[in-house]
Amino acid sequence: MSLIVLDTVVGGYGGAPILNGVSMAIDKSDIGVVVGPNGAGKSTTLKAIFGLLKVTGGSILFKGKEIANSLPDRLVPMGLSFVPQEKNVFTSMSVNENLEMGAFTRRDDFSDTLAWVYDMFPPLKDKRRQPAGELSGGQRQMVAMGRALMSKPDLLMLDEPSAGLSPRYVIEIFETIVSVNKAGVGILMVEQNARQALGFASKGFVLASGQNRFTGTGAELLADPDVAKSFLGG
Repeated sequence: MSLIVLDTVVGGYGGAPILNGVSMAIDKSDIGVVVGPNGAGKSTTLKAIFGLLKVTGGSILFKGKEIANSLPDRLVPMGLSFVPQEKNVFTSMSVNENLEMGAFTRRDDFSDTLAWVYDMFPPLKDKRRQPAGELSGGQRQMVAMGRALMSKPDLLMLDEPSAGLSPRYVIEIFETIVSVNKAGVGILMVEQNARQALGFASKGFVLASGQNRFTGTGAELLADPDVAKSFLGG
């Protein structure tokens, strides 16, 4: 059974649907990457899964249970975490406080998870008492991802994790995403650096006009001349 399955999902804001039948399936061992032009419905797909907009058609199954239109406070304890592209850290709070906020649904001792997150993001160790707002963009992204991992999710969703980062941090963030996946967390991410992200994706989804245009492994999509011509700049 797949960890999450979207079947012809329709949804959007107000009366105008942005998603017009999006389908995808992600296993816990997968890194799924969603690419496509602006306005294709990429970020909207993640928001639909996380209950941040109304789903009006299709289904979203997470661990076999229907979760369409469920609120985030129900989804996080189920094992789903989401890192939005913007405003994803508490700037006035320290790195450590940000990470501890990610464990707000837990009632157990999360010290082992906190230590694991610091091991996963070594640059944060020496900055644990520093306000997150004083960090570089790459380090803030690490804080946001680390906080999302504090709830011990089965699926981590990331919206443009490399947006605005220097080339060095893009590589570092992508390497960390692979490490998180190897540690047993499924990944579903929207990414503007399409070629780089598809290079390590086990599954890739090309959206256009709120629908699947191409679906395959990352390698298959990179090798497809139609995908390259239309969506990867030739």
